[in-house]
Amino acid sequence: LRTLKQISLVGCLAYRCDMIGYVKGNLVYAEKDTVILETGGVGYEIICSSSAFSMLVSNNGGEVFVYTAVKEDGITLFGFKDVHEKSLFLKLITVSGIGPKGAITILSAIKKEELINAIARGDVKALSSIKGLGKKTAERIIVELGEKFNSDGLDLSVSDKENLEEKYNDAIEALASLGFSKTESSNAVKQAVKNGASSVKEAINIALKSMR
Repeated sequence: LRTLKQISLVGCLAYRCDMIGYVKGNLVYAEKDTVILETGGVGYEIICSSSAFSMLVSNNGGEVFVYTAVKEDGITLFGFKDVHEKSLFLKLITVSGIGPKGAITILSAIKKEELINAIARGDVKALSSIKGLGKKTAERIIVELGEKFNSDGLDLSVSDKENLEEKYNDAIEALASLGFSKTESSNAVKQAVKNGASSVKEAINIALKSMR
């Protein structure tokens, strides 16, 4: 049986970890999907999506957005490349039968744009082709998340340049009016979306910082 001291320690750690929105530090360990980032003399062990893992390994460290899973036997941190990926993860774990490890496995097996498109189209075949994800679970994901994506107004094809320009045309035109070329403006807005911009205003602000 766990002692009251152990229970109090887990509760204290949970409280502290809930304050963590992201971790930024130097990479001291990396294997499979797990990294340890050192910051302020503390090493944070984080289970990462494939995109976050690749980014950290390539740069020998960096910043990841974090979700904290708290259970009786301990605390687990999950890391994501950007806020969009974390948002998608948070939606996935609301689906019955999908826990944090299952959700991050899904994100690591398919690009988030392709996952969103598959859900929006109701493509059970595409989802069930993901290793470990059966047909029934794929159907639940579509049923439970399809409307959420529509109501959130998520861009279902942010990787597509033509659709990106259509949705963020105001942002691109605003940058062009400042003297930047159309191509330069489009590329900057596309990168801003990848870095977490979720609105036209955010896309303009982030794009401007990268173009100065």
